[in-house]
Amino acid sequence: MRVLVVEDDADMAESVRASLIADDHEVEVANDGEAGQAMALTGGFDVIVLDRMLPKKLGVAIVRDLREHGVSTPVLILSALHDEDHRVEGLNAGANDYLGKPFSTRELLARVRALWHGRNRDVQTRLQVGDLEMDLLGRTVKRGGKKLDLQPREFRLLEYLMRNAGQTVTRKMLLENVWDYHFDPQTNVIDVHISRLRSKIDRDFAQSLLHTVRGSGYRLEA
Repeated sequence: MRVLVVEDDADMAESVRASLIADDHEVEVANDGEAGQAMALTGGFDVIVLDRMLPKKLGVAIVRDLREHGVSTPVLILSALHDEDHRVEGLNAGANDYLGKPFSTRELLARVRALWHGRNRDVQTRLQVGDLEMDLLGRTVKRGGKKLDLQPREFRLLEYLMRNAGQTVTRKMLLENVWDYHFDPQTNVIDVHISRLRSKIDRDFAQSLLHTVRGSGYRLEA
């Protein structure tokens, strides 16, 4: 899973990051509340691990703002303030779990996994747009019953387009959610991958599914 860690203590942030990476997760780190909230609002994270006492913006305020903006990503608050009143305040703000400092690595990882499994217990395992089908568990794509051979990045790109079917997806959205870039690398990486993907899902089929919206981005629709 992709985990966002918001922690201002450099040693703690590195310890949590290293533990999550060792558990086979992708991790990004923010060192203050404002930066953490900005990253969380972009989406694309499966779990957020959030310190309560942060410079620039406190953790509880961040959780409250995320929920008000419709961000449902599970949040685990870490804090040395872990008496009942503080835990209740954090949970009432919208956090999913609350772990007091100091904590063991095993417990941290177990809680993060539990939040991920809880969120994904009932998620879709198949996506479909017209006669284009994606099996998220089997990592396969078919159109009209014909299996298509996609590279990992092409699969991720198509998954994002299918999850947003019928909507115009901008280049900025693709850079952030498919390539994990929060800046424009000034390359034609998107154009190249869109071209390759289009040749695989639309070639040999009468109806095109992947459309270019001039000046805006791309849209996948039947």
